[in-house]
Amino acid sequence: MASPARPDSVEALFARYGPAYRWLATVTVMMGTIATILTATIINVALPDIMGAFGMGQDSVQLLSTGFLAAMTGTMLLNAWMVDTVGQRATYLIAVTLFIVASLMGGLAPGEGVLILARILQGAAAGIIQPLAMQVIFQVFPPDKRGSAMGIYGIGVVLAPALGPTLGGMMVDSFSWRYVFFMAVPFCAIGLAMAAAFLPGRADGAPARRFDWIGFGLLSVFLVTLLNGLSNGQREGWMSHAILADLIAAGFAGIGFVAWELRTPTPMLNLKLFANPVYAGASVVAFIFGAGIFGSTYLIPLFVQTIQHYTPTRSGLLLMPAGLVLALVFPLAGRLSDKLPAYAMVAFGLAVFAASSFLMTGVDVNVPFWTLAWWIVLGRVGLGFMMPSLNAGALKALPMALLGQGSGAINFVRQLGGAFGVNLLSIALERRSHLYVDAFTAAQTAANSATAEVLRTVRGVLARDGLPDAVQQAGAVNYLARMIYPQGNVLGYRDGFFIVGVIFLAALVPALVMRQRRRRAVALPSLAPAE
Repeated sequence: MASPARPDSVEALFARYGPAYRWLATVTVMMGTIATILTATIINVALPDIMGAFGMGQDSVQLLSTGFLAAMTGTMLLNAWMVDTVGQRATYLIAVTLFIVASLMGGLAPGEGVLILARILQGAAAGIIQPLAMQVIFQVFPPDKRGSAMGIYGIGVVLAPALGPTLGGMMVDSFSWRYVFFMAVPFCAIGLAMAAAFLPGRADGAPARRFDWIGFGLLSVFLVTLLNGLSNGQREGWMSHAILADLIAAGFAGIGFVAWELRTPTPMLNLKLFANPVYAGASVVAFIFGAGIFGSTYLIPLFVQTIQHYTPTRSGLLLMPAGLVLALVFPLAGRLSDKLPAYAMVAFGLAVFAASSFLMTGVDVNVPFWTLAWWIVLGRVGLGFMMPSLNAGALKALPMALLGQGSGAINFVRQLGGAFGVNLLSIALERRSHLYVDAFTAAQTAANSATAEVLRTVRGVLARDGLPDAVQQAGAVNYLARMIYPQGNVLGYRDGFFIVGVIFLAALVPALVMRQRRRRAVALPSLAPAE
């Protein structure tokens, strides 16, 4: 006679709530994911105000984005161990509580040190929360319904970055940048209440896994030293002793991490997952996906606020149409992912996002609001077709025993791409902008008739105001510099968008690797009762 199911097991929860349980569980994990994604993207509209409040430079304020993403990347691999050790419910409750504490700390931060620490703690909690979503969906939905479930789940996920920057911009304009940290707290509170009722506890008889402290330490050293070196290299010089030491330490830590994970019996990141060509191809695409979406989301608000002088509210409104369209695309993409090959959907999404990035290379000081908004809409449509198929296609290639580690690893790779994308695009933007400004400045000579005409016109205006000759000359040169600097920066942003487009086109190669013969496909079972 079979023993009765525990009252907090998946089977018992299905018996208690019926088929509706799968949606109750999905909404529960959606609350945590919305909070983390909202916080990851909403900070971008507040960056100029935070820079002014604490006197932070571009290199320091960048840590608010990259610190969050790096911490999120590092802790994503904790998810599988925590779920095995304490269960899904306790893992979710611990992570969401930490996220609430970190959000309050960020909103009340007295200085940039506390603010950066709060962002790192937020990222650490977010890294544990996000992989739970795919685990729960794959656990409670049958295989033929998972794509549709990911599409519905994605509506809530994409509404966060769609509405978040707009609401955040309103908060910044009407109150203070501090309120952007408080916006995710209500979602966290709802998630805590629902998790206590709808998420399962630790499975009976589940073997306790030892935590891979050495692997976690090596990974942390790798992320901290590499991102610190990339963040400060432009300012301190790429050949300076401090930057070289960071990059060398990152290299040794990265090699050590791979070597250790291959030999330890309880790896934090099971590298054998990447021996599966379908999963490996999906992982490469996920890395590029993360770099593209986080990098472009970082560049766009910065461009319109620094070059076109948008307010934070207007900057947020620019992103809203794309998010709303994406919310409509996700259910369609989810249904199609149940019927069409994953690689075809992913390749289509990559091509569409690349087209959007190439259109963005046409930005300038006077590009209209709606032109820019529609370019962004096109890119988000591409992402909408990619995400359900990318996640489902990667996990379908794995046996059920590796589902937890596979979910954590694919999210880890995507966030690692995001951390690198923001850092490297920030470096490319700064270097290319300086290059163009220097080139324009060198061309402003007495032999340049256009330059001479501008200087003569400005001096004439200042002369009519009765200013002395020395002030006229200085004023004319200052005006010319203020014309050159934005133009150089615009070209730097164009190059940044061009780089994103080229990378997404290159990702078509690993997307085709995801092509899987049907006879080799491995169907993942579900714990949901048959309908």
